[in-house]
Amino acid sequence: MEELLITSPANPRLKALAGLRRRRVRESEGRTLIEGYEELELALEAGVVPRVVFYCPELMHDPLAQARVVDTVRSRGSEVVRLGRAAFEKVAYREGPDGFLAVVDTVTRSCADLDVPQNALMLFCEAVEKPGNLGAMLRTADAAGVDAVLAADPVTDWGNPNLVRASKGTVFSVPVVSDTTDRALGWLADHGIALVAATPDTEVEYTDLDYTGPVAVAVGAEKTGLTERVLAAATHRVRIPMVGRANSLNVSTSAAIITYEAVRQRRSATHP
Repeated sequence: MEELLITSPANPRLKALAGLRRRRVRESEGRTLIEGYEELELALEAGVVPRVVFYCPELMHDPLAQARVVDTVRSRGSEVVRLGRAAFEKVAYREGPDGFLAVVDTVTRSCADLDVPQNALMLFCEAVEKPGNLGAMLRTADAAGVDAVLAADPVTDWGNPNLVRASKGTVFSVPVVSDTTDRALGWLADHGIALVAATPDTEVEYTDLDYTGPVAVAVGAEKTGLTERVLAAATHRVRIPMVGRANSLNVSTSAAIITYEAVRQRRSATHP
């Protein structure tokens, strides 16, 4: 089959891509965008089959290596469309594009779809607003081997292109779910998973707790932190010591610090 080439930035197919930057359109179509070679490569390794991949050889940083990605998606039955430089730069949503933009199915799972090991380590993110923060937590989760990331009453969606970009594609490699706070708390309780809430309103430092059992580390919205509903339901409350003038850390940083303490303890318990 002859490969389609689009050179006009005004092409109707390219105009339709811009709609996927809006949550309403993503949710109605069940699709989202992956931009970037590394992000697409990781998604492919996680088993994602794109609906269509747009690529521009003129923008590829490593044409020989990146051409193999084009061959991979083509072999999986995905549509492949070549774009001229002006056309690709019209649809790219980040500066310095590297010539890859894919349309994929959005990740949509609730707690009812979640399956984790008996001694699970999870992240519980309540009403986190910024896609960049959720994306950064996904990179931590991927690196630390977290079993799942649960978004409770999410303000953004897992298909937000900025979240996909910030996560470097790990939104497709880490099990992610979204649900209401009440259902999320109920699911944790039903599965015997302790909830550890990060909050400054406690005397217990995060290093004083035992994380070797099934546990979910909970962090809240950037401005307000965790709600009273989650704090009341928490098995434990922990704080990260602050000795500077600032009274808080970025939410993704807090999640990373506590998660890696849990990883350290678990590794020490397994390999004393």
